[in-house]
Amino acid sequence: MSERTACVERNTLETQVKVTINLDGTGKARFAIGVPFLEHMLDQIARHGLIDLDIECNGDLHIDDHHTVEDVGITLGQAFAKAVGDKKGMTRYGHSYVPLDEALSRVVIDFSGRPGLTMNVPYTRAVVGKFDVDLFQEFFQGFVNHALVTLHIDNLRGTNTHHQIETVFKAFGRALRMAIELDPRMAGQMPSTKGCL
Repeated sequence: MSERTACVERNTLETQVKVTINLDGTGKARFAIGVPFLEHMLDQIARHGLIDLDIECNGDLHIDDHHTVEDVGITLGQAFAKAVGDKKGMTRYGHSYVPLDEALSRVVIDFSGRPGLTMNVPYTRAVVGKFDVDLFQEFFQGFVNHALVTLHIDNLRGTNTHHQIETVFKAFGRALRMAIELDPRMAGQMPSTKGCL
């Protein structure tokens, strides 16, 4: 089993979340969250990032999806921070452009140790099915705050909101895959002139 794994549990009065990840996986995914559209998007991260991902969440969905979506993002970020460890030998930066029919998105990530999110996704609808698309801002904000990454997300074009979001998550998965890749030329060195991240 890879050393770059993590299992993190986060329990509050609103949600109980458990995330298990393997950064050097094959894209296997299992979700028990209760928010189907979120699960569909998380599957894109696993498949396109080649990250094994298992997420369980028991949240207060009788109120709405907000706490569940945000807290899954937070816990996933915590799991990434734990799994990357000291980041020695890691590529650190990743980027990807992904199209889906008329939609095109770009995601750029830096495992910088500094949380920052710039997200520009001009959704053409406020909901997909019953899912409030504004919640993805909360998901990614929770992720960057706890993974300690700088993340830029831009949907460059698109008229179908589902396509807009799916290109974002596919590009996010592929950018993650590039950033967490171990670079044999780094030979265990820290990918920073400061000597730490």
